[in-house]
Amino acid sequence: MIKIFKFTAIAEGISYLVLFANMLLIKPNNIDLYKKLLYPIGMAHGVLFIGYVVLAFLIMKSQKWSFKDLFVVQLASLLPFGTFYIEKKYVKNA
Repeated sequence: MIKIFKFTAIAEGISYLVLFANMLLIKPNNIDLYKKLLYPIGMAHGVLFIGYVVLAFLIMKSQKWSFKDLFVVQLASLLPFGTFYIEKKYVKNA
């Protein structure tokens, strides 16, 4: 389960950065490019984000996280590069 969380954390962080970069590059009036590029990336990021949150709750006990640690782990999912930090600092035994 921990290996899956580590993979999900990295994949969620990458999808977040790719989505953010594409949002900056695509002009708002280009709806065709939005439908072809941003929608699938956004959908993948959403699925990975939900997986990250659920897996964090599931491995909380095995990693001996307090509620403060869980809060930090969940908060990091909202920040660019946050999941990379969590994967290195908080996840052990993988």
